[in-house]
Amino acid sequence: YLLFMNNDIECLKADSVEEMLQFVQQEEVGICGARLLYPDKMIQHAGVVMGFGGIAGATFIGTHETENSYMHRAACIQNYSAVTAAVLMTKKSLFDQVGGFREELAVAFNDVDFCLKIRALGKRVVYTPYALFTHYESKSRGLEDNPEKVKRFNGEIVCLAKHWPEILRKGDPYYNPALTLRKSNFTLRDLSVEKVGEPFPLEILKDIV
Repeated sequence: YLLFMNNDIECLKADSVEEMLQFVQQEEVGICGARLLYPDKMIQHAGVVMGFGGIAGATFIGTHETENSYMHRAACIQNYSAVTAAVLMTKKSLFDQVGGFREELAVAFNDVDFCLKIRALGKRVVYTPYALFTHYESKSRGLEDNPEKVKRFNGEIVCLAKHWPEILRKGDPYYNPALTLRKSNFTLRDLSVEKVGEPFPLEILKDIV
């Protein structure tokens, strides 16, 4: 097995690795991701939905760890299309089989792409809230806050979309098409702004999605 972990991660639950391992060792599971909190105990990651913000994003960002989430999903073990590789466990054999992380995605979305490659093999991507960590997000690499980084980030958005246009067009199979792609808290769409099932429009993806 392989466990990927950023250098800005702090474990909050002693058996978190074992919680992830119990899923990854199952034949039908290819990846397991964890629940990540900001230092102020707000959720930073509880799974990833394809299409959030026009490309992909973490769920329930900014929800306090003690708050109820939509259908209690932040607190439930479940399948997702992707999870963040800030803390991610997978089988080494599967990692090698799909060629690992795509080199063109040097910083952003390499984890999402990897999860989608594993799902294409028919394996599940599992999120467990019982593996719990603090993520001091972007503390080491910084934010996308200058023209060079923005250009690289936009290029990675286009790269991911070119490899996986179908799921962006049709919608994430683990997300209700009546819910908005403009927020991460699973609220209903404002039908005056976005139609049910309609992808979130990103100008740089207008010829792809």
